[in-house]
This record gives sequence, structure tokens and C-alpha cells, in this order.
Amino acid sequence: MKKKKMQDQPSDESKLFEETITSSHVFDGTLLQVYVDEVKLPDGSTSTRDWIKHPGASAVVPVFEDGTIMLLKQFRYPAQKLFIEVPAGKIDPGETPLTTARRELEEESGLSCKNLEKVGSLYPAIGYADEEIFVYVGWGLQETGKQTDHDEFLINYRIPFSKALQMIEDGEIKDGKTISAITQTYLWWKRNEPFPINFKC
Repeated sequence: MKKKKMQDQPSDESKLFEETITSSHVFDGTLLQVYVDEVKLPDGSTSTRDWIKHPGASAVVPVFEDGTIMLLKQFRYPAQKLFIEVPAGKIDPGETPLTTARRELEEESGLSCKNLEKVGSLYPAIGYADEEIFVYVGWGLQETGKQTDHDEFLINYRIPFSKALQMIEDGEIKDGKTISAITQTYLWWKRNEPFPINFKC
């Protein structure tokens, strides 16, 4: 593939946008919709973009008053690995991200929360999907009992917030949304501090 010279690169951000010429819906899945689009590039040439339409998702970092957080252990088939994750799930039709966050927290971890605040969001796969994950922190937690889907198997993993940060640094937590959610929550908590947490290991 021919590479562009530095002087050929656009300097105006508005000239970076790509225009859709045609869009073909090539796969209709239970969760994902796959499209193949022909696009007009900033220099006037055309190219193909394969991309996935996703309904979006919400993730929650549940924080207990003793400074621990509830994570989950789950096997992920595509990667063939066991991952440590925050409670999270897709937004169902008619739901707001906040509603999804409350539902997923209760279904996956068996916890409800009195307080739930948005701390940020992220796009986990910008090269091939439009998914946006909305990140929340929850506190004032109560146990309610899990209500997982029939094909969903999870183990609760409660650890100090400080240990979760260390596990990110050590590469033990590898899930992108979990790394981002814990980091965004940590930064939010340092600014707002609903109650004190010792973040030092």
C-alpha cells in the first residue's frame, strides 16, 4: 500500500471525516449487526469499511464502605481465557444507560446500590465497532441475589480498590472496559470522595 507523505496529511480536523456512499447489512446476529460500507475519503478517493453496530453497554464499579470493590471472574469464549471484569452488559431496547447499569449490577453481582453516578464512557473497539460503554460507580450496596442469564456463569471477586489498581499495573486485569472503568472511577473518587478510601497497597 502506498504511504502518504507528511505534507499530504490533512491539517484541518474537519477534513478527516469520511462520507458514506453505500452501506450493506451483511450479517444479522443476536447481538451484533455487521455492515460493509463504501466510503469517500478526505482526499476524494474511496475505500471499504467493515464495521459492527452495537446497542451500547453499561459498566459499574461497586464500592463498599470498607474500600473493597466487587469484580467478577468470567470465561470469555473468543479469547479462550478467564478474565477479571466489572459488572457490565448491553443496553436493552427502551433502556437508558443508567437503567442498564442498575440491572446488570444486580443480575451479575447480586448487588443493588443506593447511589449510582456516571464517571465517564469509552469506545472499546473504534477500529471496527460503534459500541460505547457508559461507566458508573455505585455505593450504598446491598445484597439481593444474582439473576444471571441461563448461559452466563460468573464468580464474585471482592478485593480492595488498591489491589485492583495494582492488578492493572501488573497486567493481571486485561479486560479493556474494566481497566478503563476502574481508572475512571479512581479519578472520580479522588475528586468527589463520597467516603474515604485508602488507595495505597
